[in-house]
Amino acid sequence: MSKKAALFDDDRAGAIYRTAAKMIYEKGFDATSMNEIAEAVQLTKPGLYYYVKGKKELLFSIMSFAMDLLDAEVVAVAKEQSDALERLRAIVRCHAWLLTQATGAIAILIDETRGLSDEQRVRITERKRAYIDFIRETLDRLRAEGRMRPVDTTTATFSLLGQIMWLARWFQEAGRMSREQVVDDVAEIALGGVLTDEAQAGAPSSAALPEAIPA
Repeated sequence: MSKKAALFDDDRAGAIYRTAAKMIYEKGFDATSMNEIAEAVQLTKPGLYYYVKGKKELLFSIMSFAMDLLDAEVVAVAKEQSDALERLRAIVRCHAWLLTQATGAIAILIDETRGLSDEQRVRITERKRAYIDFIRETLDRLRAEGRMRPVDTTTATFSLLGQIMWLARWFQEAGRMSREQVVDDVAEIALGGVLTDEAQAGAPSSAALPEAIPA
C-alpha cells in the first residue's frame, strides 16, 4: 500500500479520521458534530481537539487524504500504462475498487466541499480538476486514435465519473456480489459506453487493482 494511505493506519488519529469520514458520508457534514465524533472514538471533546484543530480542518484532512489516495492508487497505476485504452481501464477499475474500500473518504469528495473554508475548497477543487483533466486527456487520445465513440470527451469524462462514484451509494460489502465482480461489471458497462466496438473487442478483461484499504 502507498505511504499516502498512512492517515488510515490503525492508531488513534487514524481511528478519528476513519470514523469521521464514515459519519460525514452517512449523515452529512452539517449533521455530524465534533461531540458525536469524540463519543464515537471514546474521547472527550478536548481530547479530540488534541488531534484535530476543528471540524473544517478535519474535513480538509480527510479530503486531502482522499486525493492522495486517488493520486497514489489510481493515477499512478494508470500512468504505468502507455496505451490509452489500458490507461482508461486502469482508471475506471482502480477508482471503482477504492470506492468499495475507503470508508467514505473518497465518496465525500463530491458532496461535502461546501464544508471547507474558501482556501481549502480552492485547493481541493484544483486537485479534483487535475484528476478530471487526466481522464479527459486519456479520452482525447482514444478519440484521436479512432477508438472512442463519437461523443464529446468532457461529457464522457463526467459520465464515467458519475457511474463510478455512484458505487458509494449502493455497494454493500455483505451483498451477493464480491468487490471484484462489481468492479468488473462497472468497468464493462462504463467502458462500453465510450469505446468503439472494435476497441472493446481488443481490450483485455482486467487490470491490476490496488491493495485493500484497512476498514
